[in-house]
Amino acid sequence: MRNDIPNLGTLQAFEASARLGSFTRAADELALTQSAVGRQVAMLEQRLGVALFSRVRRRLVLTDTGREYAARIRRHLDHLQRDTLEITAGRAMGYTLELAVVPTFATQWLIPRLPDFARRHPNITVNLSARSQPFSFQECAYDAAIYFGDQFWPGTRGGMIFREGSVVPVCSPAFLEENPVADAATFSRCRHLHLSTRAQAWRDWYAVQGWDYGIAASRGPRYELFTMMTAAAAAGLGIGLAPRLLVERELRSGELVVPVERMLDEQQGYYFAYPEGRPPSEALDAFREWILDLPRESSSAT
Repeated sequence: MRNDIPNLGTLQAFEASARLGSFTRAADELALTQSAVGRQVAMLEQRLGVALFSRVRRRLVLTDTGREYAARIRRHLDHLQRDTLEITAGRAMGYTLELAVVPTFATQWLIPRLPDFARRHPNITVNLSARSQPFSFQECAYDAAIYFGDQFWPGTRGGMIFREGSVVPVCSPAFLEENPVADAATFSRCRHLHLSTRAQAWRDWYAVQGWDYGIAASRGPRYELFTMMTAAAAAGLGIGLAPRLLVERELRSGELVVPVERMLDEQQGYYFAYPEGRPPSEALDAFREWILDLPRESSSAT
């Protein structure tokens, strides 16, 4: 018997209170009384021997321990709900995969290729969530993640999908016509568009070219996402620096052009990773095999 595990009702009461910040709102969601929810949370704190909430002027504020525990419980409750729905509906209704992915990779590379996965595995639904920063699988209800980096996250396994490769400057044709680039001096005077998550990208690009990275180049506007930066470049706001594989469509259409054929060869890449120790999953195994084989299949077809 699992006598060391609190009952499900108690965990639901705590998770709802943590998520909603109120015993009253948690009680409304769970169809209980406010006092019943409060008692269950108090009993859970007594059982664990730690405070999960601080009571500040009649407001509930999660302690650091409470915040971490709530995230873990939420993940397990999400999995329980999904597993229950799958059993209730029957396996004929299929499986669901929760995937966190860096936004521009998702929109520019992954989503256009997902119809192939859907044809091969019509019983698997892939839900995508945008995450541009590292996170802990223990605190989030994701089965796997695709992220940019140079190594695996601790406690995960999987594989590299591919290296990012050629990173090139891009701008609109109109911007290039108004700001013709003849040499390093004329290029450095153009407004540079920056990606806030890759603050050193332009500096690294200039170093590879053997050009001086001056103050003018460093003072351009900054954007959180590649899609924002490339949209700004297409709108004529300046020159951005982007992986060629993520702007192939815009380059083919002529929406963006490469003002100088000088590149930075990026050694980091896109990883597919999932937590070590997770129970086997038919959906996860199928997606892992598909996405890690996809670059190889594309190369052999060309």
